[in-house]
Amino acid sequence: MSHAPVISVRGEAVLEAPPEIARLSVHVRVQEGDRRTALDKLTAHNRRCLDLLASYGDAVERTETGDVYITPLVKYRRREGDIRAYQGTVWTKATVADFTVLGELVTRLADLERTTVDGPHWALRHDSPVHARAAELAAHAAVARARRYAAALGASLTDLIELSDEGLTRHDDSWMLAEGARGAYAAAAPGGAGEPEALDLSPQTQVVTAAVVARFHSTAPDLA
Repeated sequence: MSHAPVISVRGEAVLEAPPEIARLSVHVRVQEGDRRTALDKLTAHNRRCLDLLASYGDAVERTETGDVYITPLVKYRRREGDIRAYQGTVWTKATVADFTVLGELVTRLADLERTTVDGPHWALRHDSPVHARAAELAAHAAVARARRYAAALGASLTDLIELSDEGLTRHDDSWMLAEGARGAYAAAAPGGAGEPEALDLSPQTQVVTAAVVARFHSTAPDLA
């Protein structure tokens, strides 16, 4: 067993980068007295939403269906079979890669009847090189910190014992804000002709943090 001194440190790096994608949550909701009417209207409104998203081509990178609900609403909770209406909801998640059309897309979606838009939620891609760069800088920071500790004791590093990754954490404040303010853009039935004016949206800077823990052997310190 080695009896060489051990220096343990934590290295951290924080990077700022512009977002690479924006996520939108689109909810289509209907409520009708007849089940079939509710289903038909939900299908029609959802199709208009999907057609609008598809019309933007590659600018909308991905479209996914989330939850779908068809729920009977009863007049009295204690009496079964007394249904007053049927409520339906379809949740669609869209990932937008072209920010030049984002403001227009949000307003056009919000202008659709019985549609609610939540977003945009700015983000980096999971495989963004920003994450790798932050991890690399965190490792460099750990080595530099350990060298400073060793130098303060009149010693020097000899070898690496262990380097463990604490993981990457993306602080996406826009997403957390939007989660707390669900339905920021609530749509009403179109009241006039023509397209709505596009919103002026400014992408929010993303903050990426990487941290590592490293342990090194060092030469004997000069404690004289």
